[in-house]
Amino acid sequence: MVMPKRSAGLLMFRWKDGVLEVFLAHPGGPLWAKKDRGVWSIPKGLCEDGETPLETARREFSEETGLPVASELFPLGEVRQRPGKIVTAWAFQGDCDPARVKSNLFELEYPPRSGRMRCFPEIDRADWFTIPAARKKMLPGQRPLLDRLLEFFPV
Repeated sequence: MVMPKRSAGLLMFRWKDGVLEVFLAHPGGPLWAKKDRGVWSIPKGLCEDGETPLETARREFSEETGLPVASELFPLGEVRQRPGKIVTAWAFQGDCDPARVKSNLFELEYPPRSGRMRCFPEIDRADWFTIPAARKKMLPGQRPLLDRLLEFFPV
């Protein structure tokens, strides 16, 4: 039996003018460049051997955004994305200017079968969204994280 891939990530949130907003990232690279609705994500990544999900979540958030992580985290549990990847998530309160986000890079052969390797940012942009807007932008498998956040902070 093949074990599902496991990822972990953090959902940063803030209150702006009394409205709860969440910070989401758009995946980088040519495959996602023209896609918007239903592809945004919490900053997250694959768990490495010997690393706890919480360690992964903190590392990935910093690598993908260049931003610090607050110490008080609210557990949001696990969700299952297609095609079966399990994501463990936590939330924390913070704030940032999305224009200042600096992502790490990954290498990809592009165009496909060209033999040419190119570097792309793991996330090409990030932004703040209200909960209703985030539901439209997020990957469907991660949307339950918004409901779990609202359990901590009902609006």
